[in-house]
Amino acid sequence: YVRTLEGCNLLWRLLLLLLLCFTERRGVPPDLNSVAEVPNTATCHPQSHIVFLKTHKTASSTVLNILYRYGESRNLTFALPVGQAMHLFYPKLFESRFVEGFSSGRVKEFHIMCNHMRFRKAEVAKVMPEDTFYFSIIRHPVTIMESGFNYFKAMPAFSNSRSLEDFLDNTNHYKDSAPWSFLAHNNLAFDFGFDHNVTADAEDHEEKAKRAVAAIERDFHLILVSEYFDESMILLKHVLCWSLEDVVSFKLNIRSNRTRHQISPNTAEKIKRWNALDWSLYLHFNATFWQKADSVVGREQMKSEVSQLRELQVKLANTCLKGGGAVDPSQVKDASLKPFQAGTAVIQGYNLKPDLDNQTRKQCQRLITPELQYTLHLKSLQFPTKPLNN
Repeated sequence: YVRTLEGCNLLWRLLLLLLLCFTERRGVPPDLNSVAEVPNTATCHPQSHIVFLKTHKTASSTVLNILYRYGESRNLTFALPVGQAMHLFYPKLFESRFVEGFSSGRVKEFHIMCNHMRFRKAEVAKVMPEDTFYFSIIRHPVTIMESGFNYFKAMPAFSNSRSLEDFLDNTNHYKDSAPWSFLAHNNLAFDFGFDHNVTADAEDHEEKAKRAVAAIERDFHLILVSEYFDESMILLKHVLCWSLEDVVSFKLNIRSNRTRHQISPNTAEKIKRWNALDWSLYLHFNATFWQKADSVVGREQMKSEVSQLRELQVKLANTCLKGGGAVDPSQVKDASLKPFQAGTAVIQGYNLKPDLDNQTRKQCQRLITPELQYTLHLKSLQFPTKPLNN
């Protein structure tokens, strides 16, 4: 009887172990509201099926670089734009046929989707596995608008305005039918796939905001906040079961301070009313970000890990960068690493130290490679027989 009982206990332990292994391998996205989901390499499996909705002017280029480096170093497959496109045919609502290798069946499994797109969950789900982790990043609408006005100044919505204040005082001239007009009005909501023509004066703006929030909470596991970028990376590290080294970065697609402008309180209020939908999204997900951070990481642990992340960033800058930081594009020595310039913004880049060994240079160069160049590089790796733009 004793031997039989011992045998049953052993059998149950084996069955439990198999169940745990099966759950880890499926990589089911964690429940971020559960304190028990604090990642630990002994209890969680690093997530590699990921969708990142890359929003505009939110530090999303830096997040993209993190995902690119993580995937490339592990030979993961990216859901890249078909043909010579650099984004997933934004501003069209996403369709599965926009992904290189999907319609033809050439690629059997996609791990990471992170290029610009206008989100549509039903189509994304056709491409990505069922256990995919969905996340995005938002930013305060006032700073998005200030940045966007400079970056997209050549677009019809802004081109005839002498200043951001001039644009806000004459929104009655705004035409939604003008090309790329959505960049000037609730651009966050537009990227998430919603109707962006909502102002604070609209009778149904609160109802539309509630529906948008509910849809995002249904479709996304996590929304990060640009103003708390380092804290966002620590939370992301935990929920993906990644390491600190996986989320370290240098800021990419950043403007020179000489092209930044102070926004008066009066102008800020006008921006929030004009972008009422984005403002509602920001207020809600800024609050839920901290709720999840407290639940998953905890304030003291967050402070400690943010400090570690910043120390690692400084160490990498001292190792990799000539001068230790970003420089204006005219001072970038390697033409292949010059960032794309847009509007009246001056987008900075980096110079590597000249005496790096080959392995260190390769790692450092990944950290500073701009989005367009890195996308072309990954396309050449995944589809070496297809011609690409130089």
